[in-house]
Amino acid sequence: MAEREMNDELSRFIELGIFRIGSSNAIFMDPVRVLSASYSRFRVSPHAYYSRSFESKPGGETAVSVNPRKRKLKQRKSYSLNERELIADQRHQEARPLLLGAYEAFLETVGLLSFLPNIKDDPHYSVENEHLVTSVGREIGQSLFELGSVWQAPLYEISLHFRPQNRLAEDGEGSPIVQHGETEVVPVFNNLVINETSEDVEAEFLDSLYIIPRESCFHMSDLKQIQNLIPAQCGQGFNLIVIDPPWENRSAHQKSVYPTLPNRYFLSIPMKQLIHTEGALVALWVTNKEKLRVFVEKELFPMWGVRYTAIFYWLKVKVDGSLISDLDLFHHRPYECLLLGYSDREGVDTDHHSTFKPIHGNQVIISIPGDYSRKPPIGKLLLDYVPGPKPARCIELFARELLDGWTSWGNEPLHFQESRYFLRKKMEE
Repeated sequence: MAEREMNDELSRFIELGIFRIGSSNAIFMDPVRVLSASYSRFRVSPHAYYSRSFESKPGGETAVSVNPRKRKLKQRKSYSLNERELIADQRHQEARPLLLGAYEAFLETVGLLSFLPNIKDDPHYSVENEHLVTSVGREIGQSLFELGSVWQAPLYEISLHFRPQNRLAEDGEGSPIVQHGETEVVPVFNNLVINETSEDVEAEFLDSLYIIPRESCFHMSDLKQIQNLIPAQCGQGFNLIVIDPPWENRSAHQKSVYPTLPNRYFLSIPMKQLIHTEGALVALWVTNKEKLRVFVEKELFPMWGVRYTAIFYWLKVKVDGSLISDLDLFHHRPYECLLLGYSDREGVDTDHHSTFKPIHGNQVIISIPGDYSRKPPIGKLLLDYVPGPKPARCIELFARELLDGWTSWGNEPLHFQESRYFLRKKMEE
């Protein structure tokens, strides 16, 4: 990539958070910048998002974990791979040249690599550093999914604080009419909570503060209530559906990070009833376990009516540009997979397969990971492939954060919306 072209791409990256690496099939993403585009009065805090990538020294100084000392690993007895592991390794060997090529192209972006160690304290955010939004009271003693399961759940309410806005008189003439700010109190569980305004809303729940992005909504419930998402009219379905299921995961269970579910539970998701009449693009995050891939290909996608189309990879790097683990480390590979497929709505006779846009698969998204199991926001990368009307009707299932213009469903969609994950802009317009 020529120097001028590199500088132009770096400038776009600083503004938008996406760096397209030359003519390769790879992009580098800064999720902080991409997510911050959903907000008008706030920004996602780089310090909070990348908390796992930086070490704190005594006295409050922050050190970048560049070239950390390698830990001595206990030598394990070698063993032969079983049949399922051999198939998983074959998938890895097929993807390896693609991943390696994308990573080598990434290492050649000198300007981007020199930028990464300062990604948390980038000058783009420095004016906001002293304007961290704080909670208005005590921390919640229970997690959101625990609160949603108690008998008092229907009684819990969230208060949405809307800012005053100016609007023109109904005839469109004369001076703007000033509307006073309002507070709307609504049930927080098993209810569609909506921010229809064009700017962020601060919301109060159990003495903690949450930030709700513009033109977004969420429905916080468990899997038993997912039927409530089915649109009343067929033309109101979703044409982009992103899913990050809480797959059975020994590590997540041991760390009590989030509750997991047996794979068979996901068969009950009414996918065919959720999608738009003109079809939908379905994007499913999966781990590298062969048992899971077989379940998705043989059972889950057929039950959902999803026709597998392509695969994207998420390759995880550290702030020094190195991979978070060896590419060939069998049980801890530094990448995850996003399976993409198209689906038609149940009961619709029209065959949309011929109108679905071909997806340029095998793309590699490179980024520094955030909190445990937090995925990069890939919605904007998929919009070109979404069938049906524009703007797309988008939903994320098992969401843990909100996006502008999206519906988010799960038992803790407000998890990363707590005010401690945000900075308030220094000057509010």
